[in-house]
Amino acid sequence: MIMKKVAVLGLGKVGALAAELLMESGFEVMGFDAAPAKAGLPFGTGQLDVSDKVELEKALTGFDAVLSCLPYFLNTDVAKVAHSLGLHYFDLTEDVPTTKAIMEMAKTSKGLMAPQCGLAPGFVGIVGANLIEQFDDCRSCRMRVGALPQHPSGLMGYSFNWSPEGVVNEYLNDCEVLENGEIKWVSPMEWVERIVIGGIELEAFTTSGGLGTMCETYKGRVPDMDYKTMRYPGHVKLMNFFFHELLMRERRKEAGEILVNAKPPVSDDIVYIHVAAEGRVDGRLQRREFVRGLKPIVIGGKHRTAIAWTTASSVAAVIEMVRDGALPGKGFLKQEDIPLDAFLKTENGARYASN
Repeated sequence: MIMKKVAVLGLGKVGALAAELLMESGFEVMGFDAAPAKAGLPFGTGQLDVSDKVELEKALTGFDAVLSCLPYFLNTDVAKVAHSLGLHYFDLTEDVPTTKAIMEMAKTSKGLMAPQCGLAPGFVGIVGANLIEQFDDCRSCRMRVGALPQHPSGLMGYSFNWSPEGVVNEYLNDCEVLENGEIKWVSPMEWVERIVIGGIELEAFTTSGGLGTMCETYKGRVPDMDYKTMRYPGHVKLMNFFFHELLMRERRKEAGEILVNAKPPVSDDIVYIHVAAEGRVDGRLQRREFVRGLKPIVIGGKHRTAIAWTTASSVAAVIEMVRDGALPGKGFLKQEDIPLDAFLKTENGARYASN
């Protein structure tokens, strides 16, 4: 199935940049958003209410693929329309029920169904799988990611450069892990640990969705695996107080609005990635790590935040690989099945290699 025309839904910072990167990579791109598009975008745009399934189907007809950069709760319906039209489907979701629903659709899809193509889940799983394969026998894989302000202020030490709906979802939904060879579900914002990257002290704690499908994939092969979000010290204690003691877990939408109002986005952010695996090579126990601190860069003459370019570059690289035949063109795509070396050689994946 040829993939040339791509519809991008949701033109926030990540969606607009992903659309631009795809256009620069040779795709014909059309962007859609509920609000009028900002002036100066280098690709065609249109207004669209994705909750109107008739209008959504009409808008997507004639495309080869759709990339959803929408809040997670809108993705299942978009995937259903993509499935009915026989399109390739990509998204950035961290939501576990959404991914499971898309996995079911993939059993009868004409195109590729590929959720979780962002940073975490997404790139971090590609890295984790690469480290695991370097061992004859891997005993553990720990994946940590944090998107943070470079210059934090206040007790929370945070800015909402990512979707508030996504962050609240990650902080409140249960987390899938592998522990002693068994798949288990554990509470979010627990298992707090200390991590130091480049002299910067961080804390890491469990959050939902970052492993994607990896627990199922590696059950029986890697006894212990988990994903945690990294923040500056003290953050998780305040979030537990906010959500559980003040009962904001019962008012998710309002919780997101309060947090964004208190800690709006910043332009000078940093994305920390810390993936570590342990195991045996030729009988000797070893530890291998992939550690990065990724900062904003200039793309297309514009300043791009670290969270925007890392997320947009990841999904654009995967779409490149599907177009070029480096990945399957049908069924369900697991991020851990994407080879890291080939990913880093794509036009968009190469940004991870050069930063």
